[in-house]
Amino acid sequence: MAFMELTGLPAALLPDINIADINPIYFTLMTNFLFAFFLCWLWRNFVNSSWHFGLELNGICGGLKKYGLPAAAATAAVTVTLITGLWPLNNTPSALRVIIEGIVYYIGVGIIEELYLRGLLQNIIEKLLKSNRNAALYAVLCTSVLFGAGHAFGAMHLPVSIIMCKILWAAALGVYFGAVYCKTRNLWVPIILHTFIDFCGIPFCFTLESEYPPLAFIASLIVYLMLGIYGIIILKKIGK
Repeated sequence: MAFMELTGLPAALLPDINIADINPIYFTLMTNFLFAFFLCWLWRNFVNSSWHFGLELNGICGGLKKYGLPAAAATAAVTVTLITGLWPLNNTPSALRVIIEGIVYYIGVGIIEELYLRGLLQNIIEKLLKSNRNAALYAVLCTSVLFGAGHAFGAMHLPVSIIMCKILWAAALGVYFGAVYCKTRNLWVPIILHTFIDFCGIPFCFTLESEYPPLAFIASLIVYLMLGIYGIIILKKIGK
């Protein structure tokens, strides 16, 4: 699944789907989401039928109330700096494009990435290291590295320094999501936080630009690294 993140395969081999003004890459990525979901379904039903992802309604509000404020603050900071940097917005997208690229896609990202990275892989690593007192920390760090590496796929055309920064901030977000999952054991909490943070990208639907302006890039790097540090603090409290 990390290979799918890095290469876009297998869906990248399929013909482009062209609908209205929607970028075909979004259909490719969402097709890979379906492949990833299918792999998780196979694991849950044929490898380990007793697997517990934590997809429960109980505890969602409490988890969001306790750990969601930093994500809300980060989202506000990035969104404001992004809109400011992109202003004046120079594109008028169709409503369908905003729905697909700005809402459906990000919801899919939040659900699928958290399902297989936190719900599946993080749990597997933690169980393998259960005799180690730092099992939760190592599991979170491993999945966060993969999460960060997966975000290189859409940035390979950029300078190496930009790619590394994007990998770094994605990995930091992975630490935050993983720590929240470790603490709450409710997968819906990191799914919602992940989706909410990704909604920062909606302004890109309204511009012809495809990259972060400098101010928004710096703001993203700083606030996401801060979320990663907050995640480490959460993990340290788990061990006490």
